[in-house]
Amino acid sequence: FPSVNSMIDGKEMLSFDFCDISIAVSGPKGLMVPVIRNAENLTFRGIEAEVKRLAIRAREGQITVDEMTGGTFTISNGGVFGSMLSTPIINPPQSGILGMHNIVERPVVKEGAIVIAPIMYVALSYDHRIIDGKESVGFLVAVKEALENPVELLMEGSPEKALEL
Repeated sequence: FPSVNSMIDGKEMLSFDFCDISIAVSGPKGLMVPVIRNAENLTFRGIEAEVKRLAIRAREGQITVDEMTGGTFTISNGGVFGSMLSTPIINPPQSGILGMHNIVERPVVKEGAIVIAPIMYVALSYDHRIIDGKESVGFLVAVKEALENPVELLMEGSPEKALEL
């Protein structure tokens, strides 16, 4: 979904071959959005370590402007505050933001039976000049599938390798 990792610069659409992912972090001065640089090259453990490092810097008031600029897409997690659903606001000039919410047990139908299962709502806000409805839904379905099957789809079947630094 290349347009999800794009932006408009004047009249031109720029698509990036790298993923500098902004993450919303609560700090003493409110919400801050530091950037995980080249996230596509990091393992799960590498991303986790970078999220932790940036969150600590933000909470301690040590985050720099350079660490908060240049993101190509944003992920926000209102679920840590108990949010069940919200509409995240795009961080210009990015094309979109994914809002993830808390995980709660809900009754759902699986194979014709009502069962209790963990449910998490996600919301995608996007710049319709760059991303159309079909692509936005395709992206959300890919996110859903990856969250439901992380070992296969996000760890290439090897949790051991994904958890290396």
